Amino acid sequence: MYDKAIINGKIWQDQAFKALNVYVKDDCIHKISSHLYDAKETIDVQNQYVLPGLIDPHVHFHLDLGKLHSRDNFTSGSKQAAYGGISAYIDFLDPVDDVDALVEAYKRRQKEVKSSYVDYFFHAAIKEPKCDLEAFVKQMLDLNIHSLKLFTTYSESHRRTEDHHIIELLKLSEKYQFLLLAHIEDDDAIRLNPKYHFRDLLKSRPSIAEEKKAMKLAAYVKEYGGYLYMVHLSSGNTLKRLKESFPDIINKKFFIESCPHYFTFTHDFLDRNDGYLYTLAPPLRTRKERTLLKDQIDDIYAIGTDHCAFNKSDKFDKPLIEIPLGIGGIEFSFDIMFSLFGQKIINKMSKNIAKLYEKLSAYGAIKEGNLANLVIYQMTDTLIDEHHGDTDYTLYQGMQKKGYLRHHLLRGQFVIKDKQLKSPFGKEIQ
Repeated sequence: MYDKAIINGKIWQDQAFKALNVYVKDDCIHKISSHLYDAKETIDVQNQYVLPGLIDPHVHFHLDLGKLHSRDNFTSGSKQAAYGGISAYIDFLDPVDDVDALVEAYKRRQKEVKSSYVDYFFHAAIKEPKCDLEAFVKQMLDLNIHSLKLFTTYSESHRRTEDHHIIELLKLSEKYQFLLLAHIEDDDAIRLNPKYHFRDLLKSRPSIAEEKKAMKLAAYVKEYGGYLYMVHLSSGNTLKRLKESFPDIINKKFFIESCPHYFTFTHDFLDRNDGYLYTLAPPLRTRKERTLLKDQIDDIYAIGTDHCAFNKSDKFDKPLIEIPLGIGGIEFSFDIMFSLFGQKIINKMSKNIAKLYEKLSAYGAIKEGNLANLVIYQMTDTLIDEHHGDTDYTLYQGMQKKGYLRHHLLRGQFVIKDKQLKSPFGKEIQ
């Protein structure tokens, strides 16, 4: 007898929804069939969508910015993830510049996760390296971390990695088969004028800064090899140029992530009285760039949220240089993207991401043998009316969506049942 049966649903398999039943035993999907079998608990989902548990590859919970931390910790952030259908997320270690600091950063981050509602693991992060890079990579792999983030900007906070180190890391990613992530903006094109107001964000961080540096790094991948994942691509112009110049490596060796806010908002929102709430890096772009980005959704490999949430008071009445750049969104990422693009978004938030990480081999798809991470999604036109984080606002309040999450199973157990949150039991994925 099975532990659970999810019957009469529309199961996401092979790029389509199919009328099948899912049977769970222990923590795994044991059988998928059109037949009915006995189970200790049967959940009749009556033609609702049954999705694989989603994956967010890019979040910042309890991010240390010196003067403050991002407002969602691992408990409140993962609570929102659970409500958003996210069964696993990937956060980051603090950026470090040597081998010993990497080990300490990992231990420190593990201690910060008091409890998580869903599963997680970490990317390593590097800044202005002052060590042998191969030794750094070997230590990272010994910690069972297989992805490393760098920044091509933020020289003012000593986080920038110079091009010669990027080239070396690309070669090492080929040699040791790990994924190199990059926040891509040309540091020389960024202006940190202390007189800039939040409405000057596009002057401070222009679109060409992203486009120019992305082209350069794609050329490095083409010439030197390696595996690079561009986080939070913001502009349709950048994507268009990358596709035109590097069609043979895009989403094969140079992977592209974007975020829901770049498909939803534009820089016009900075002109509002509450425009300071729309400050993030890279910034929101023009309407033309957003339209171009939407038109190229098929060429986006993955959707991450870059969730980095703050309170209104953290951003209000400050010069731009003092505003913490980041917004929340993990709870509504699927709602927003599914409303915009329908079924084509599902794999970009599940299967595609799982393919990049060996740790996620049992995540991201509804198939026999995989972990029973399942999201039951009820289709009905409704509005975003609340959020479950620790901040005092969400930019998505009042926006339309095509449905809502009714149940969320993590490893065969309910983390949300009938929209009600259960106790946290997420764990670090090894």
